[in-house]
Amino acid sequence: MPLPLHGSRLLLRPPRETDLDPLCAILAEPEVAERWPGYGRERVRAELIAPDPDEVTVLVIERAAVVIGAIQYGEERDPQYRHASLDILLSRSTWGQGLGPEAMRTLARHLFTERGHHRLTTDPAADNARALRAYEKVGFRQVGILRQYDRGAGDRWHDGVLMELLVADLR
Repeated sequence: MPLPLHGSRLLLRPPRETDLDPLCAILAEPEVAERWPGYGRERVRAELIAPDPDEVTVLVIERAAVVIGAIQYGEERDPQYRHASLDILLSRSTWGQGLGPEAMRTLARHLFTERGHHRLTTDPAADNARALRAYEKVGFRQVGILRQYDRGAGDRWHDGVLMELLVADLR
C-alpha cells in the first residue's frame, strides 16, 4: 500500500473502515450514482475499503480532513505491457474546483516515479464531458471509443472513451 500522497489541497491515503459511511453517502449522490451504479454498503466495503490488493489499490481523497472521494488504480505487471489504469469518484459538492485533476496528477506522479510506469490509461463514459475535460487537463489523450463498454444506470450499455497519459504528457 502506498504511503499517503499529498497534493497542494488534497491527501490521498489508504482507506479505513471509518470511510465506509462517507463513501456510501458520496456514491448515493444521484450524479455520482449515475456513473457508479449499484454501490450498497457491502459492495463499497468489498471494493473500496478492503479491495483485493492483487487487483486494485484504492486511496481515499481527503480535503481538510473530510472524505470527498476515492481514486483507484490497477497495474499490469507483465514487463512487455507494464502500465497502470486509474479511475476516480468525487462528491458532487466538490465538482468544478479542480480537485479531480489535482488528485489524478498526484497519483500519476506516484505511479510514474515510485511505481515505474511509463503509461496510464482510463476509460470514462463517452457522454461524461466533465470527466473527459478533467482527464484532459492532466494530459490524458483520447485514443478511441469502446463501443457498448459499460452497463450503467438504467441497465443500458454506454460507450466509453479509452484515454492514455504518457510521462511526457503529464501537465
